Amino acid sequence: MDLLTNETEEVIEQQQMMMQLRNRIENILKNYRPVMNGEIYLSGEDVCKLLHISKRTLQQYRDDNILPYIQIGGKIIYKETDLMKVLEQNYINHKTNSG
Repeated sequence: MDLLTNETEEVIEQQQMMMQLRNRIENILKNYRPVMNGEIYLSGEDVCKLLHISKRTLQQYRDDNILPYIQIGGKIIYKETDLMKVLEQNYINHKTNSG
């Protein structure tokens, strides 16, 4: 009886480990951003999440030439380095001058 219990516990442990591994792999794949020529390209959804803006605001940024983008067919992507440049160019440092 003990042997059966130990085998059952081992099987349960293995199943739990497999589920943890599967969850980890799914999480990695969900957040994976392919690199092409050393550059990371982001989808509109990625940019909206990163900047905490709506799709409409992102569209307005494109229309106003605030954010550079690449359009291939109906797909629009953004270079991560371009986004960082725009953020740096618009950075406002509020230094407090004390006495």
